[in-house]
Amino acid sequence: MDFAKELISLYGYFAIFGLLVLGIIGLPIPDEVMMTFVGYMSSIHILNYQLSILISFLGALSGMLVSYFLGNKIGKPLLDKYGKWIGLTVKRLETVHHWFNKYGPWTIVFGYFIPGVRHVTCYLSGMNEMKMKKFLIFAGAGAFIWCLVFITIGYTIGVI
Repeated sequence: MDFAKELISLYGYFAIFGLLVLGIIGLPIPDEVMMTFVGYMSSIHILNYQLSILISFLGALSGMLVSYFLGNKIGKPLLDKYGKWIGLTVKRLETVHHWFNKYGPWTIVFGYFIPGVRHVTCYLSGMNEMKMKKFLIFAGAGAFIWCLVFITIGYTIGVI
């Protein structure tokens, strides 16, 4: 986390955007801690609160889009070809597809608050060929709420 703090201190909004893209794709970056730090930096007027939320939202959404496309273009063909080797039969894949069509959009929104789930839901959305418009609505809502909550927590901690 010290590395992320240093990057944000040096490069500001560019670092926030880049770290969130990489973190959402799945690199081990402590996103929640980083967002709280961004909120704290906003409370002491090093960063702008509204701009921090906007840049964080764009970084998170960009990472989700990359994950979606990777899941769609690479993950789905790999599962179709090699899924049987890890026990994912056609019937099991259909069950997952049905479940994801029913609950997947809300899993994207609420999964943002569960480390690990946030990363997997985007790949699953792409693998299950969720419509892009639907994905953007739910991913955007989840990203905005998540950014707002954690940056506000950090901001509040800094003000107290």
